[in-house]
Amino acid sequence: MTSTTQQAIEAVWRIESARLIAGLARLVRDVGLAEDLAQDALVAALEQWPASGVPDTPGAWLMAVARRRGVDTIRRAVTLQSKVDLLGRELRDQATPMDEIEFDPHVEDDVLRLMFTACHPVLSVEARVALTLKVVAGLSTEEIARAFLVQTTTMAARITRAKKALTEANVPFEVPVGADLDDRLSSVLEAVYLIFNEGYAATAGRRWARAELCHEAMRLGRMLAALAADESETHALVALMEIQASRLRARTGPDGEIVTLDKQDRARWDRLLIMHGLAALDRAEEIGGTGSYAIQAKIAACHARAPRAQDTDWERIASLYGDLVALTRSPIVELNRAVALSMTDGPAVGLAVTDGLLDVAALRSYHLLPSVRGDLLAKLGRSAEARAEFERAAELTSNEAERAHLLARASRS
Repeated sequence: MTSTTQQAIEAVWRIESARLIAGLARLVRDVGLAEDLAQDALVAALEQWPASGVPDTPGAWLMAVARRRGVDTIRRAVTLQSKVDLLGRELRDQATPMDEIEFDPHVEDDVLRLMFTACHPVLSVEARVALTLKVVAGLSTEEIARAFLVQTTTMAARITRAKKALTEANVPFEVPVGADLDDRLSSVLEAVYLIFNEGYAATAGRRWARAELCHEAMRLGRMLAALAADESETHALVALMEIQASRLRARTGPDGEIVTLDKQDRARWDRLLIMHGLAALDRAEEIGGTGSYAIQAKIAACHARAPRAQDTDWERIASLYGDLVALTRSPIVELNRAVALSMTDGPAVGLAVTDGLLDVAALRSYHLLPSVRGDLLAKLGRSAEARAEFERAAELTSNEAERAHLLARASRS
């Protein structure tokens, strides 16, 4: 297989996998089976496209293959014969398998339905988010495990149990309404934000950012804001993502190297996204937004409103991080607060805060803790210690661009 064909298949999978799994889940009413069928179609593409070429409508090709595999699979299960009839009838009636999709009247998106199905209350909150990241964002189990700061084997077992639980509970493939919507909304919002974060700073691979994931997360976020227009956190999440995404073009250099926030060319920030994000933040605050996304959006807004790095209102950011720590009790948020405090009170103060995080179990393999400590130690002139921290951070990250950045920092210390 040529590298060009391999790259094309990878690109198609990134774009189509969520829609493919969602469309299949609507038909077979089983998220686990839908994911298996989609993977079968991907294997078929890997086998056939190098010889035949990438089809003009790759998504339709994948769906056709997956549906046929679905018919074969379901035929082997006598108790599901009615589903065979449904799938067979749809295959006969549709010249192009993707042409006809039946939508719910209140939300016209299979992917959103898939997210709400994966976030059913039959699952624990962590299992809901993990399953959504797997089947909607297409993240690997290892990437999801890193996002949750757990072992890969632990996350794999969690995802397997989640899919089995949905199947056993015969969870309907639909977007809930009323109280059922309220019960699942927070999990869906968390999943959307984790998808965005994986796009904004990829946990693994050659690229530091995966803009396509950011854009998909923003699209889903806007749909959620329309679906739950009276919920402040839906608007706050849209605000947070759009303000953050405004910096995507400035976060990497010509060769993909990382450009830190203080060195970014702010003329490259997307002013339209900032404007939309600030408007969404205003809407969240009108409703009474005091949740975690609202606080994070306010922090992002502080950066967006500063024409130069030195104009950033770090005192307000430090205060907002204090509010966020009180709300979430998250050690990662506390690490961010340490950075803000270092900008207001000096690097020694920030370093003292990070000292208190060294024994936190969840951060032992989190590369940003030694990365932040390395930066603070470098500012204090403690070069040898800074170098050791940057080297440890480089060992912990699975992202190649970030590893190169950290090793460069180490060499300069």
